[in-house]
Amino acid sequence: MSLMGTKNGRKQHTAELKAKVVIAAIKGQHTTSELASMYGVHATQIGMWKKKALEELAQVFTSRRSSAVREQEDLTATLYQQIGQLKVELDWLKKKASSWE
Repeated sequence: MSLMGTKNGRKQHTAELKAKVVIAAIKGQHTTSELASMYGVHATQIGMWKKKALEELAQVFTSRRSSAVREQEDLTATLYQQIGQLKVELDWLKKKASSWE
């Protein structure tokens, strides 16, 4: 059984173990009770992992959305950099203009 360190006496399972258990649960070749005894995980926990995996499975195939989000973040970062540069230039110009008065 693959466990990470325990915290407050609770078992923390690795992502690899969770994935293995969820794949076995989705295949349906064994009952949840059988999987629980095979992997040493509570049956309720297997159900929760399976539910979460099935809910988030569609996001794996939405690469266009994630690339669009990355492009938006890059654009935002560039714009903030330009705003900062323009603010510095404006402050410098204000300082120079006040010395002419």
